[in-house]
Amino acid sequence: MDLYKVLGVNRSATKDEIKEAFRKLAVKYHPDKHSHSPKPVRDSATLRFKQVSEAYEVLSDDRKRAHYNLTSSSSSASSSYNYYQRYANASRRSGDGGYGFSSANSYKNNRQNYASNFWHVSLRFFTTRAFLLNLAFAGALYGGTVVIDNSREALWKMHNSGKSFEEAMESIEKAKARRDT
Repeated sequence: MDLYKVLGVNRSATKDEIKEAFRKLAVKYHPDKHSHSPKPVRDSATLRFKQVSEAYEVLSDDRKRAHYNLTSSSSSASSSYNYYQRYANASRRSGDGGYGFSSANSYKNNRQNYASNFWHVSLRFFTTRAFLLNLAFAGALYGGTVVIDNSREALWKMHNSGKSFEEAMESIEKAKARRDT
């Protein structure tokens, strides 16, 4: 099943075009609209609404859309149907009732998944080679700054044993004043 065909958009459709197509089809096939229809019509509309909702969830998320495009363009239609089935099964397991609306349990699970995902992503970021190299470079710069600052004070004390910095500046200003007059 081609998710683009489900929504009636082409593969180069923008997010706004996908959203607009979803809204039109969601209104057309919403189960509440068909609650008084005959059972075959109601079942058909409910199935179509589920397909439209699931297609919108995949195509509106950049990451899911890229994965879908990759799997559906590199293989046959049956593999895209398999992707659709895997996605549909995952959405049913998440507790959203198949309509794209979350229940309270789903919200709680999503919060927990977000927290665990946040730490997982953070850990992956902080252990990347680029981050660790940047951290080492920043540490070297900071260490060099500390060493230079400490050595500057030591050199000043070594070359100007009896004077403070302020006394030295006063003597330099006096020497300039004498030279100018």
